[in-house]
Amino acid sequence: MRRSRERLAQQLIDQMRAQIESGKLKEGDQLPTEPQLEATFGVSRTVVREAIADLRSAGYVRPIQGKGVFVSNPSAQKAFSLTPVEIKSIPETLELLEFRMAAEGEAAAIAAYRRTAEQEAAIRAANRKMAQMIEDGAPTVEADYEFHMAIAAATNNRFYVDVLRHFGPRSIPRGQFPTLPEAHDRAYLDKVHAEHIEILEAIADQEPERARQAMRAHLLASQRRYRMLAEQQ
Repeated sequence: MRRSRERLAQQLIDQMRAQIESGKLKEGDQLPTEPQLEATFGVSRTVVREAIADLRSAGYVRPIQGKGVFVSNPSAQKAFSLTPVEIKSIPETLELLEFRMAAEGEAAAIAAYRRTAEQEAAIRAANRKMAQMIEDGAPTVEADYEFHMAIAAATNNRFYVDVLRHFGPRSIPRGQFPTLPEAHDRAYLDKVHAEHIEILEAIADQEPERARQAMRAHLLASQRRYRMLAEQQ
């Protein structure tokens, strides 16, 4: 079910990007409402929201409070320039996210049926810490990493911990791209935190497959964003 949702979100992203890049949707145009997009593309509201969030992160659209979501000029996204080091990091980031989907998806599933009460509490504490960092406008990479490490620890399998510890906080992609506006964007960080909550709730409810798919969806969303970033360079 969740994998189907991921495919639909990617299809919607591709179609809307094509309309923007071809000029069918021009800079300043207002996007249809969520219900209109649902009806037009035959998808759920969750799929629409995921697609819009990714397009927003990549700079194709921008929300205006109380008015709606509007098309941005794709070429204007070059207003920010990645450093040579950041550009060089994109392929490695995509490879690492691919690896993490396999390793951490399984770790989340194992944690869902093996975690102790104390380990669940540690995951919750890491989640609360990240929420507080977002609220305070403070850097969130370390708190994000702690959340993923707490899940690895809850597998009670030291190899999952060793692997994530080997990569360290650099496993959190936005830490490698400080130039990106989304690295400090409240709406983007709130979305990441919401994805964390889905993973946490699945682990707390001891539902391995749900936890696996929630983690996969979380990392796949990140992978989609960095693929679009690569295409813009």
